[in-house]
Amino acid sequence: MNRRSFVSLPAVTLAAGQLPAGPEPVFEGPSVVEGNLPVFAERLKAELDFPLSWANTRGNFPDWKRRARAQVRELLWQPEDRTPFDVEIIDDQPRDGYRQRQILFNVTRNSRVRATMLLPEGPGPFPAALLLHDHGSKFDIGKEKLIEPWYDETRRASAQAWATRYFEGSFAGNALVARGYAVLAVDALGWGDRGGLTYDGQQALASNLFNLGSSLAGLLAYEDMRAAAVLATLPEVDHRRIAAVGFSMGSYRAWQVAALSTHIAATVAVCWMTALKDMMVTGNNTLRGGSAFHMLHPGLARYLDIPDVASIAAPHPMLVFNGELDTLFPRSGVESAYATMRAVWASQHASHRLATKLWPGLGHTFNLAMQEEAFTWLDRVLTR
Repeated sequence: MNRRSFVSLPAVTLAAGQLPAGPEPVFEGPSVVEGNLPVFAERLKAELDFPLSWANTRGNFPDWKRRARAQVRELLWQPEDRTPFDVEIIDDQPRDGYRQRQILFNVTRNSRVRATMLLPEGPGPFPAALLLHDHGSKFDIGKEKLIEPWYDETRRASAQAWATRYFEGSFAGNALVARGYAVLAVDALGWGDRGGLTYDGQQALASNLFNLGSSLAGLLAYEDMRAAAVLATLPEVDHRRIAAVGFSMGSYRAWQVAALSTHIAATVAVCWMTALKDMMVTGNNTLRGGSAFHMLHPGLARYLDIPDVASIAAPHPMLVFNGELDTLFPRSGVESAYATMRAVWASQHASHRLATKLWPGLGHTFNLAMQEEAFTWLDRVLTR
């Protein structure tokens, strides 16, 4: 903006992205427009050219992966944590064709958590799935959204209602154990056992962690990395065949942990993928704040777009689904992200390892048809 834009004359109202026009000297006003966007939001978006993306760097692919992963890792604001997991089994019961288990382990140096597992009958080792739960502004249950709880009737009722709403009554963990997978689910900070969070409290929690030299989104990402690592240590698990599986925020977590962890061999990510610029538009849920802080690494957009981060997992197998009518992710953003990812996998002669699909007529859901297609794909790429 030129110097004359700051002359103290009566304010001129500008639309988002509109520049002051002469010949009268004017100044900016208002500065915050619809969606709590700065009036110069389009200028900021135009500056984002994602210089660390594979498309902008090329060269040696393993070297790019190391540099891109290191940049993301730096922006998590989480120190390296080598605290022993100290896994303790506190509940182990046989069911029809599988075992259900509760374990305790140190997810970080600061937090010892309770997790749930399902294990197929037999000696193993089994292919495994790290299950990443969604957000949904529903904090009373976390891991219970993906593994049906047997230890708390109140949570069971809540989880069954959630499964009916988004999964046609199915629990992904229970469906996967029936297919021969060991599964693990852990509460993120604020959910289930680790509750205490409210929708209105999310921004305060995020700012408090920033003031403490940490990051809410960074902690979530790092805890998921630790959960993948503990799963790889369990004797019942084949550490070479671990998948990350998630819906909604869990989808974001799934492709993110696949990008950051060397323990993830395949990914199923449903209903969270878009190009950043297409998401940062008036009316999008991200502009409200709140849940966005669980998926916000400050400064990352100066280096990488959202699909660029997911592409760090290439050439490992990845399946990404979105609903055509999902209001959280505009179709243009989904298609742009898919194109970015396809180009990366293709560059590594691994197009057959990436499955992307925009489901016609569906919104924000992971219904039975989607589950069957996703889990059959996972069987094909992981269980052999």
